[in-house]
Amino acid sequence: MPAQWTGIFIGKLHNNGITAKEFASYLGFHPKYVSKVLNGKCTPKDAEKKFTAGLDAMLKEREAKQ
Repeated sequence: MPAQWTGIFIGKLHNNGITAKEFASYLGFHPKYVSKVLNGKCTPKDAEKKFTAGLDAMLKEREAKQ
């Protein structure tokens, strides 16, 4: 079963119009890896911290472009 943070994270992606593929590309990760983490198939250490920091940076970058 996926960790609770992944559901919240997927909601944040959705609310900001970001696909998992776009997010994976931004971080330089393979889309399948991101999918595995978000679906609870893979639970790397510090994934929540890395993914959250990446999303925050991505959103700041998008905001700066507007």
